[in-house]
Amino acid sequence: MGRGGSATGVLAATCLSTLVVNANTSAVSILLPAISEDTGMSVDTLQWAVTGYSLVGAAVIITSGSLGDVFGRKRIFQVGLALFVVSCVLIALAETGGMVIAGRLVQGAAGATILACGLSLLTVATSGDQQLKFVSLWGAAAAVGAAAGPLLGGLLVDVTGWQGLFWIDAGVAVVCMVLTFVAIAESRDEGRPRSIDFLGTVLVALTLAPLIYGFTKSGDWGWLSAATLGCFAASVVAGFLFVMTEKRVAVPLLDLALLRNRILVGSTLAILIGAGTINGLMYLLSLYFQNPAALGFSPLEAGVATLPATVGLVAVAPFVPKLANKLGGRQVIGVGFIAMVVGFVVIGFTESSWGYTAFLLPILAIAVGMGLSNGPSSSAATSCVPQEQVGGASGVSNMARYVGAAVATALAATIYGSVQANQLDDGASPGDALAAGLAAASWAMAVISALGILLALVAIRRHKAAQGTAQDAAASAAAHLHTIPTTASGSGS
Repeated sequence: MGRGGSATGVLAATCLSTLVVNANTSAVSILLPAISEDTGMSVDTLQWAVTGYSLVGAAVIITSGSLGDVFGRKRIFQVGLALFVVSCVLIALAETGGMVIAGRLVQGAAGATILACGLSLLTVATSGDQQLKFVSLWGAAAAVGAAAGPLLGGLLVDVTGWQGLFWIDAGVAVVCMVLTFVAIAESRDEGRPRSIDFLGTVLVALTLAPLIYGFTKSGDWGWLSAATLGCFAASVVAGFLFVMTEKRVAVPLLDLALLRNRILVGSTLAILIGAGTINGLMYLLSLYFQNPAALGFSPLEAGVATLPATVGLVAVAPFVPKLANKLGGRQVIGVGFIAMVVGFVVIGFTESSWGYTAFLLPILAIAVGMGLSNGPSSSAATSCVPQEQVGGASGVSNMARYVGAAVATALAATIYGSVQANQLDDGASPGDALAAGLAAASWAMAVISALGILLALVAIRRHKAAQGTAQDAAASAAAHLHTIPTTASGSGS
C-alpha cells in the first residue's frame, strides 16, 4: 500500500472537496423552483435532480472505493473531481430540465467517488494521532459544507442566478484537482483481487430506479395500477438478482455474511430511516417555503429558514458520543427517533395559516433527533464487527444513506403532490392544498421514523460505545453524511 505526499496537501484537497460536494448536495433543493421557472420543467419532474443523484450515489459509492484500491486512489479521486467539474458545467449551461437531471446523475457518481476515495487517501497518507485529527477535520468539513449549502445556494440565486452555484463549485473542484496532482502520492491496495463487481453496481441502480419511478408516478397511475405494481415487481426481481450475484462474485459489492450481524443490520436500517426522512422533509420544506401560495420566501430566505435543521443536527452531535457512552447507544438512538416522530407529527398538523415560527420548533426537534440517532447508529455499524470488516460495514451504511435519501424523498414528494392535487380537485384553495400535502407527507415520515424506535429496542443490542473523544465528536457531526470510524470501530467479535 503506497504512502507519501504531503499530509497537509492531502488534508487540504480532501477537506475542500468534501466541503464542496456536500454544500452542492444540500443546496440543490433550494434551487429547484428557480430551475423550474427557467427551464419550464415542473418541480415534480425536477425531483429526479435530487433522487437521481442519490440513486446513482448508492450504486457507485462502494464500487468507486474498490476502483481506487485496484487502479489507484489518487487516479480515481481525480476522475471523480473531473466528473464533478463536467457535471457542474453541464448543469450551469443547461437550457432544459432534462439536461439538469442528466448533469445531476453524473454528479451523483462524481460525489460518491470523491467522498469514498478522498477518505481513503487521507487515511493512507496519515497514521496515529495525525490520522485521527485529519479524519476528524474531514468530517467537520463535510458537516460545514452541508450546513452552508442551502444558504449559499439561496444567496447565489439572487446574485448570479441558480447557475452561479455550479460555476463556483466547478472552479473549486478544479483547485482540488491541482492540489491533488501536486500534493498527493498514488496509492493502491496491492493485496486486493483486481476484480470489480460492476454487475452488482448496475443491479443496485436497477433495483432503485423502478422503485423510485413507481413511487413518483403512483399519483398519476394509482398505487394498485398494473404500471405501478410492474415497477415494484421489476425492483424486486433486480434485488433478487443482486443477491444471487453477490453470492457468486469473487469480491462482492456487498458481503452478504455481514447481513447475519443483527446489530449491523439494525444500525444500517436506522441510518437509512434517519437519512431518508430528514432528506424527504427538507426537500418538501425547501419547496413549501418558496411557494407563493404558502410562505412565499425568496431562495435566500428559504435557505436561511432551513438552516436550523443542519445547525441543530451538527450542534447536538458532538455531545452524543459521551451521552451514548454513559446511557447506552440503543437508548440514545431510541430517544432520537422519538424526538423525530414528535417533530414530524407536529408538522403533520400544518395549516395554511402557519407562519415560519410554527415550523421552527418541530424542525429543531427533528434535527436534534437525527443527531441523537445517527451518530450512535454509525458508531454501532463499525463497532459490532471485527477490524477487518470495518470497511465493509462502513460501505453498507454509506450506501444506506443514499438509498434512504432517494426512496424517502421520492415517497414524500409523491404524497405531497398527490394530496395537493386531490385537494385542488375537491375545491380547496392552493394554500390549503399545499398545507394538506405537506401534512400528509410528514405523517408518513413520522410512521417511518417510528420504525426506528422499534429497531433501537429490538435489533441494536449492546455493543462497545465510542469513548467520546474529539474524533468521535467529529464522526458524530458528520454521521448524517458519511460513516467515519470511531474509537470503538473494529471491536466486534
